[in-house]
Amino acid sequence: MGMIEAILLTVITAATPLVLASLGELVTERAGVLNLGVEGMMVMGAVLAFAATQVTGSPYVGILAGIACGAVFSLLFGFLTLTLVANQVATGLALTILGLGISGQIGEPYVGQSGVKLAPIVVPLLSDIPLVGPLLFRQDPIFYLSIALVAGVNWFLFRSRAGLKIRAIGDNHGSAHALGIDVIRIRYLAVMFGGACAGLAGAQLSLVYTPQWVENMSAGRGWIALALVVFASWRPWRVLAGGYLFGAVSISQLHAQALGLGIPSQFLSALPYAATVVVLILISHNRRTTLINTPACLGKAFVPDR
Repeated sequence: MGMIEAILLTVITAATPLVLASLGELVTERAGVLNLGVEGMMVMGAVLAFAATQVTGSPYVGILAGIACGAVFSLLFGFLTLTLVANQVATGLALTILGLGISGQIGEPYVGQSGVKLAPIVVPLLSDIPLVGPLLFRQDPIFYLSIALVAGVNWFLFRSRAGLKIRAIGDNHGSAHALGIDVIRIRYLAVMFGGACAGLAGAQLSLVYTPQWVENMSAGRGWIALALVVFASWRPWRVLAGGYLFGAVSISQLHAQALGLGIPSQFLSALPYAATVVVLILISHNRRTTLINTPACLGKAFVPDR
């Protein structure tokens, strides 16, 4: 029972940043914007969260710094793609490269320093329930926030007027503009939300997952998050399920090595990314479902009539 509990706890910790980053990208793509800079925003959120925590001693200040950093960094992408109408794919790739470079420079003084871990929220009595208690009632605040965000985004997209506008813009920005919807403003807000979620995911990495700063500590999670959005067919609850599935695959390599199964460590390290490729291949065979759920204007530039 103790081993099962330990495995499930590590799966939750590994899955939370994937869920957060994927959820933010889902909203961005629902608005018709393809931001491939998730990796860069995550790693910038991680380094700023760690640095702010080290300076102030408060991980909550670090969380706010990570969120703000991701949102501000996403504005650079928004300005280039929405205002200057630059290519979204190229700009997103440049944003990732820029984020990896700047984060390494900012984080250099913090390499090797022990961080301040975000304390879990312990619910009295309920946290003492075997297995279920530690999993659900003794977790860090970012875990609870990720669940709340999934529920909130699902309600917002499919039950609110503003969510309907976002989906309308993603499906046909020309018609949405003709109806009087401010396409550029709403896309800016969606991009900023995606950046804030990516920054929060980065903060979770440096304050919960491994409370320290290591260069390039996002380790490709931003790319997995991008694939997870497609895997989930742009549905928030599927993002949650897919995030935990990918988190389980990611963490399985550590437990396999600990059990001494004799599997080469290189293969185990590549397993999460191999699983991502396999999932994308399987999805590509069901083109009908993919086309039905994909926002029709995804990645297409919009220039309002002058």
